[in-house]
Amino acid sequence: MTLDRRNLLKIGAATVAGSVLLSGTAMADTGLPPVPGMLGDRRANELWYQLDEIALYHPSQEVQDAYAVLFPFIQQNAPEGLYKKWRELSREPGYPKNYAEFVKPVEQPLRTLSTLQLDNFDRFYRGDEAGLVTAFAAFGQGILFDPRREPVESEVHTMDGSPPNGYHFWHSIQRGQMFLGIDRHRWARIDPLLGFAWALQSIAKPDHRHVNPGLPREQVRALARYWLPRTPAQLDRDFQSAPYPA
Repeated sequence: MTLDRRNLLKIGAATVAGSVLLSGTAMADTGLPPVPGMLGDRRANELWYQLDEIALYHPSQEVQDAYAVLFPFIQQNAPEGLYKKWRELSREPGYPKNYAEFVKPVEQPLRTLSTLQLDNFDRFYRGDEAGLVTAFAAFGQGILFDPRREPVESEVHTMDGSPPNGYHFWHSIQRGQMFLGIDRHRWARIDPLLGFAWALQSIAKPDHRHVNPGLPREQVRALARYWLPRTPAQLDRDFQSAPYPA
C-alpha cells in the first residue's frame, strides 16, 4: 500500500482507530511481551522505544561515527540550526539543487541514519503502511505511555520540546536524503506522516510524563485528509511555518 489519494480513506480510518488505543495489554498479533503499566498500542510503543535505543541511548559504533561527522558539520555550516538553513535555501531560486549541494558533504552519515530508521520501521511495520500511520498518529497525540523510561526520561513517546521543533529538524534531514537519492521514495511516503504527527501534536500539546487522551476522531480524520496526501513539495510549504502549522 502506498500513501496516495486512493488509499486515503482506508488509512484515515485505521488512523482514527489507532488514535483511541489506550489499553495497556499486549495486542494479540504483535508477539511482544506485555509491559506492566504500558498504555497505548503495544507495537507502536515498541517502535518508538527501539528507535530511541538504537539512535540515542545505545547507538552502534557506525551510528556514533555518523553523528561525529553530521553534528559538527551542522554546527559549523548551519550554526543557526539545520531547519533555519533549510528554510533559507528553500526560499532561493536555486532550490532544491542548492540544498542538495549543501548536504552533499554529509551524504554518508545521512545514508547511515536512513538505514537505521527505515530498518526499525520495517522491523515492526513492514508491508503495513496503514499501521505505520497509526504509530505516527499515536506519537503525535502523546497516547503512548511507556514506563521503561521512568524516572529519568519522558514516559510518553512523543516529540520532545514544547513547541516540538524536532519535526522541522527531521523534515530538513528527510529532504536532504531525498535530494541525494537516499531511499528517496521511502522518505517521500513517510514525510506526510511526519507532517501529520506535527499537526496532531501542535493541537494536542501532550504532557510528556503522563498518558494523554486522544483527540476527537473527527478532528483526526480531518487532519488525515489534509496531511496524508501531501507531496514533499507541498510539505516544504507547510514546514515554512514554525513552530506550528499555519
